[in-house]
Amino acid sequence: MEYTLEAEILTEGPDGKKFDFDAAELAERICGAVLHAEGCPYDAGVFLLVTDPDEVHRMNLEYRGIDRTTDVLSFPAVPFERESDFSAVEESESDYIDPDTGLLQLGDIVINAHRVWEQAAEYGHSVRREFAFLTAHSMYHLCGYDHMTPEEARRMEKKQENILGQLGIPRE
Repeated sequence: MEYTLEAEILTEGPDGKKFDFDAAELAERICGAVLHAEGCPYDAGVFLLVTDPDEVHRMNLEYRGIDRTTDVLSFPAVPFERESDFSAVEESESDYIDPDTGLLQLGDIVINAHRVWEQAAEYGHSVRREFAFLTAHSMYHLCGYDHMTPEEARRMEKKQENILGQLGIPRE
């Protein structure tokens, strides 16, 4: 399967800090790994926006009615009834497959660049690890996973850690 990432990335964090890794390449690897692990039967596309706290706050308020910034937002395009059950797409491909590209439009990820640096320091790991974690976390949301209950949170956390471990990005 082919997995395509379209990205608009603000690589600057607090105090003008810059990512010391290729964020688009890393995100594409994570997206592909998650979709492969979840058995996505389609060539798929994801849009990633890495932006500043003000834009994340604006989007969180506009689209979710929550008046604060956050670290990451996920906007799934597929209404999964069960986690990674792609039958909704099979039943109505014209609603989810882009006719120009032939790609399943899985959804959008919005990452707060400043929170990547802040949380990396807070959790004592690298900026790369934090960026990778937020990307994996959001990808699982795009595949229908959530963490509203302790059981859901444990399942999602285990999947995120497995993917990051497979990619050589373990907890530090």
